Amino acid sequence: MKKIALYPGTFDPITNGHFDIIERALNLFDEVIIAVAISADKKPMFTLDERILMTKEAVKELKNVSVVGFDNLTVDLAKASGATILIRGLRAVSDFEYEIQLGYLNNSLDDTIETVYLMPKLQHAFISSSIVRNLLKFNGKTDHLLPKEVQKIIGSMNACTLQ
Repeated sequence: MKKIALYPGTFDPITNGHFDIIERALNLFDEVIIAVAISADKKPMFTLDERILMTKEAVKELKNVSVVGFDNLTVDLAKASGATILIRGLRAVSDFEYEIQLGYLNNSLDDTIETVYLMPKLQHAFISSSIVRNLLKFNGKTDHLLPKEVQKIIGSMNACTLQ
């Protein structure tokens, strides 16, 4: 049976830390679906279409990876996609409390769904999308935090769009 994993998130924008988690997941599962959430309540810097584009560009060289946008329950998307595993990234102990609650919640909604927590390599452990967004607001250096394809897309955007 093919093991399909769903990696949900806002990806506002996708970072090298996210990319590292995707590569690690590909070593464990046959297919990884990256699910980019609309997340209107988080007021993302980038539109859903921009985040999907950046994510697709970042992973275009990886086999067995697809990217979708969504605005429904993660477990419902997993079931519709044939995924039985949810991937979540953990950078630090501070992430753990929220992530374990989310994992328990998703399992309470569908007990056929398992959550697997992956840690990025240490060099990426400090990277978060919120740190990147803050740097972008002040024209800070982000090329060491983002996949080169994402950096190129953001660089081509008008600076006023990012504020």
